[in-house]
Amino acid sequence: MLIERTTKEVIIRLPASIDTEDLQDFLNYARYKEITSKFKVPQSEVEKITAQVKKNWLAKKKASNKK
Repeated sequence: MLIERTTKEVIIRLPASIDTEDLQDFLNYARYKEITSKFKVPQSEVEKITAQVKKNWLAKKKASNKK
């Protein structure tokens, strides 16, 4: 792995053998960090949203298992 920083960006070179799902998870996280870097949200709000997302995910999973 090679990491290079320029004045405008960071370039990461990875071997072609890297697992693409793991790479996608990493890229999703990096994008999340980029998007949310300027937001100032109380932890209580984050916890409420997280709970709602989990609730919705579980409901969808349960419904798909009944099919």
